[in-house]
Amino acid sequence: MGGVLGMRVLASLALAVLLAACSSGTEEAPLQVQVFSNTRDLIRQRISPAETGLPPVTRAQLDALDGPALEVTLETRGAAAYLYVNAERDEGAAGQVTVWRTGDNSTLALRNGVLVATRGLGGDILSSEIRVSGGQPGPSGGGAHVMLIRGGDEEARRLVLVCDLEDLGAETVEIVERRYPTRHLRQSCSGSGGEVVNDYWVEERAGVVRQSRQWAGPHLGYLRLRQLAP
Repeated sequence: MGGVLGMRVLASLALAVLLAACSSGTEEAPLQVQVFSNTRDLIRQRISPAETGLPPVTRAQLDALDGPALEVTLETRGAAAYLYVNAERDEGAAGQVTVWRTGDNSTLALRNGVLVATRGLGGDILSSEIRVSGGQPGPSGGGAHVMLIRGGDEEARRLVLVCDLEDLGAETVEIVERRYPTRHLRQSCSGSGGEVVNDYWVEERAGVVRQSRQWAGPHLGYLRLRQLAP
């Protein structure tokens, strides 16, 4: 991808792929195709190239999808994209890894909702070691957080952070016309990467991190993630 700004340029393509990836594959036109037609009309209405927002979607459109949908925003670059699930891997006590993909093949890997790798964004997280537990969403405790970051010279840089985890209590978050009961977990870290604060809004009933703000290294900065569906 030609830098993270390509996420904004290709937002409409990402949404199209997300919708197509969830299609049933039958000969009849699936509901997702109808949803895409409506969304495409909305995309065309966004005539200002300076706008950084994604094409808007409604809860009805999201409920029509057969698969999960994720919205990601790179705060420092004003770039955003919709992503769909490309692969999943259950690693037992080490948690479940979900790989999310954009329409232009950039990816994020989340372990129990915690960011552990990126590809195609520039300055990527090559790997990240953080404490998670089985099927429990979000980080499971404090301790070391070790990140391997790709530098501008293509060499890997190892960052070691020491983190504390705090439960800030129950909070209700609203995402595209729907309210979710969550617990707000805050992970405060310090070390060779400086001071870092990651926030997770965990929907325990659904077993997902519904919303989060996570640091993706010195090149990418903070990502804001919202699981739109289911």
